[in-house]
Amino acid sequence: MSKIMVVYWSGTGNTEKMAEAIAKGAEGKGAAVECKNVANVAVADLAGYDVVAFGSPSMGVETIEEGEMEPFFAEALPGLKGKKVAIFGSYGWGDGEWLRTWADRCRSGGVTLMDDGLAVNETPDDAAVANCTAWGEKLAAF
Repeated sequence: MSKIMVVYWSGTGNTEKMAEAIAKGAEGKGAAVECKNVANVAVADLAGYDVVAFGSPSMGVETIEEGEMEPFFAEALPGLKGKKVAIFGSYGWGDGEWLRTWADRCRSGGVTLMDDGLAVNETPDDAAVANCTAWGEKLAAF
């Protein structure tokens, strides 16, 4: 059984809704999952997980959230080398550039990235939630 940490930052609740659906999908496939806001996680906690999924909305000029998620991720990245990682988040403008940049950063940091990430435009509707749940199922098998 895979042990997964889903760690996210959410300002409007969109990325949180994604995180919850992803966790539900992974749990449905038998994974042990913890889903936490980044404010409630220490970088050292990540060592105890087989897979870490990070979630952040696109902020500013297509970046991950800069107050909490960016510093946390920057500190965590060196310790994630060789570890299985996935990324996701929501956006309201642009074309998802922040997720592509984040994926490149993960790969440059030596992580094993599940795919190019999962993005949802605006508030996740029923179809997007179902997609997040399916992505969580994929995460459990990663």
